Amino acid sequence: MTITQWLLFFLVVQIIHFLGTWRLYKKAGRQAWEAAIPVYNAVVLMKIINRPWWWVILLFIPIINLIMFPVVWVETIRSFGRRSNFDTFLVLITLGLYIYYLNYAADVSYIEDRSLKPPTAAGEWISSILFAIIAATLVHTYLIQPFTIPTSSLEKTLLVGDFLFVSKFHYGARTPMTAVAFPMVHDTIPVLNVKSYLEKPQIPYFRLPGFQDVERNDIVVFNWPVDTMLQMMYTDKYYYKPIDKKTNYVKRAVGVPGDSLEIIDGEIHINSQPLELPDRAKPQFSYRGTSKGQPFHPTNLYERYGVTDPYMYNGANNTFVINLTDEAYQRFKNHPNVESLTRNIDAPGNADAGIFPVKGDHSWNNDNLGPIFIPKKGVTTPINAENFHQYERIIEVYEGSEIKRNNQLELNGTQVILNGQPIESYTFQQDYFWMMGDNRHNSLDSRYFGYVPESHVVGKPVLVWLSLDANASGFNKIRWERMFTTVGGSGDPISFLPYVLIFVVIIIAFNFFKKRREES
Repeated sequence: MTITQWLLFFLVVQIIHFLGTWRLYKKAGRQAWEAAIPVYNAVVLMKIINRPWWWVILLFIPIINLIMFPVVWVETIRSFGRRSNFDTFLVLITLGLYIYYLNYAADVSYIEDRSLKPPTAAGEWISSILFAIIAATLVHTYLIQPFTIPTSSLEKTLLVGDFLFVSKFHYGARTPMTAVAFPMVHDTIPVLNVKSYLEKPQIPYFRLPGFQDVERNDIVVFNWPVDTMLQMMYTDKYYYKPIDKKTNYVKRAVGVPGDSLEIIDGEIHINSQPLELPDRAKPQFSYRGTSKGQPFHPTNLYERYGVTDPYMYNGANNTFVINLTDEAYQRFKNHPNVESLTRNIDAPGNADAGIFPVKGDHSWNNDNLGPIFIPKKGVTTPINAENFHQYERIIEVYEGSEIKRNNQLELNGTQVILNGQPIESYTFQQDYFWMMGDNRHNSLDSRYFGYVPESHVVGKPVLVWLSLDANASGFNKIRWERMFTTVGGSGDPISFLPYVLIFVVIIIAFNFFKKRREES
């Protein structure tokens, strides 16, 4: 929906509210016209139902308002004496329209000093759970979101089994674009395994101000731009998903808006200079080797060399393929069972059909790609037959509308045509990023799906609060040294777990002695 359509929708809601409540406003000692003034009518309604004014704010926050509107409907009918379970059922099942009956047909009186305490223990529990969900949804949407590392694309920087806290406020929280969705889940409701949202209506993209931009080498959580998966584990290439319901990915932003990026023999170059990674980054590469006749034991590979990706061994000729960091390579090449070990590099000109931009005449592969320009908001870039396919999708889809695709980009011979008009250049409307995994030969990243628009950026991982090792058991399954470690920074990660435990003990002791004092 466009902003104009949302304004019309808001106006219709205000009309429905006025027609259904103006008599109730009068019975509560207010004026009928007060039910007709947008926002002000909500403030007055909060006074009528004896609820705080800041509830009005919650009514305008997407997803939160889906919970708040039924709460306000129930509070409204109870303010006019309708407290039975049947009345509550009627107002909920009619989506609030039961209030029309009270407004025009029922003989009701306003209860000015009604008790706000739920009449039953069940009601008390429901009220507590609802506001716990509201608080958690606010935190989840605008402050911090839990996230799990499911794949090894950032191994060894982040490990499979790491549980992260992702900050929404570093880059600025993105307000929900999907207006109707189940709170605190992504694209699928657990257990039920059904879609957790309605595709329409969609809210225009908006991001709150952050206190930093996405910087080169930042690890970033974002929505996978080309996601067409009905559920996160099942692919359906024709399934449409709104931006904020696309699968969450986590990669490193190796290229930022305005950069010229090129990959040469597996090494990333930015603006003609080799990319300098932070010291915590531990890129891995694929190596092909020959053993002296014996396969390697996976447990030994994991414990001694940190090999987590499945290593492939061909017993017919004693060859193997393995992913290693530079440090692990230096040690592993001296293994007594290793006869030879050489890094796998796709040669320049050896075209890979799956590499971005897929279409067009290029000879790129995952080790040799580019150079390409990463689009920057407000920058005008020449558009021609040579780079047409690099920018085709982002101009049609991300610069236009994901739903309507109201940009049509065509190539007629050597002439580029945008919406029926020939063009030689284009000015981009938002920033884009080039995201890659540190596990260079085991990462589905921008080399395959291209640029990541700013509108798809979710947040910045800031803390590993738990890390579980699938290859261990018992207490050894917990990577204690990684708990409560920061994602960014330099040097070896330092665990703040002892300080967290001390803080928890202090809180527990404080509450214990406080309770003892109150009882005495």
